[in-house]
Amino acid sequence: MKKTSIFISLASLFFLASCSMFELDNYPAPAETLKGEVVDIATGEPVLTDQGSEGIRVRLIETSWGDNVTPNPDFFCRPDGTFQNTRVFKGRYNVQVDGPFIPLLREDERGVPLADETKDIDIEGVTEVRFEVQPFLKVEWVDEPRVVNGKIQAKVRVTRGVSEEEFREKIEPMGGYSNSFQNITDIQLFVSYSSSVGYRARDERWSSEILYTGSSFNSLVGEPITIESNGTIPSGRIVFIRAAARINYDTPAGSGTRRWNYSDAKEVLVR
Repeated sequence: MKKTSIFISLASLFFLASCSMFELDNYPAPAETLKGEVVDIATGEPVLTDQGSEGIRVRLIETSWGDNVTPNPDFFCRPDGTFQNTRVFKGRYNVQVDGPFIPLLREDERGVPLADETKDIDIEGVTEVRFEVQPFLKVEWVDEPRVVNGKIQAKVRVTRGVSEEEFREKIEPMGGYSNSFQNITDIQLFVSYSSSVGYRARDERWSSEILYTGSSFNSLVGEPITIESNGTIPSGRIVFIRAAARINYDTPAGSGTRRWNYSDAKEVLVR
């Protein structure tokens, strides 16, 4: 009888454990919405970038449960500098953005905070947030692009969105500073059938680039630069173009990703 009762007790425990494996998850699905924008603090204009990992990264860290928490999966801004996430749990969050602008969270080599311009917000319902940043560069069209023998010729102007002095003042205390960080390394002309044209949505047959070494671009800051597409685009086609430029600095620092600042997109009919 004793052995039988032990057997029944073990069987009961196994049955209860098995049932718990099939219990429904009663936690509500994430249903709050976070909407945001990233703008130039000097002009209020949107910071234009790529869409995807070369663009502006958004990171949510829920602080409702304490400080030692794992960030939510990162997501990215749209090309116009706006973002939206409709699957967020209600709670308090630290919101960070990283892109082609002065980092909002800056620490020295020992991890001591130098500046923290991230946002701590409560997300409930539809919550909006606005980041005012200092873009590294501003990329603008000088005039309307021309089409010559199936090639697009465009003129762009690249200027600095933050002065060289202020860049150094804010980046050097983070450690490992190099004068080469501010060098403008390339100008890109991305061409695509897609209106979301950029590095991720480019046609390699026609997109082109101009590369610069060292500080050779410094004398060209603010000057019109002519860049021409590659190959021959078939006549009668409509394509979209965007220009982009970047400096020799990773964001986040040490990530190995140098992000472009972009112009707006233009539609071009190839006659």
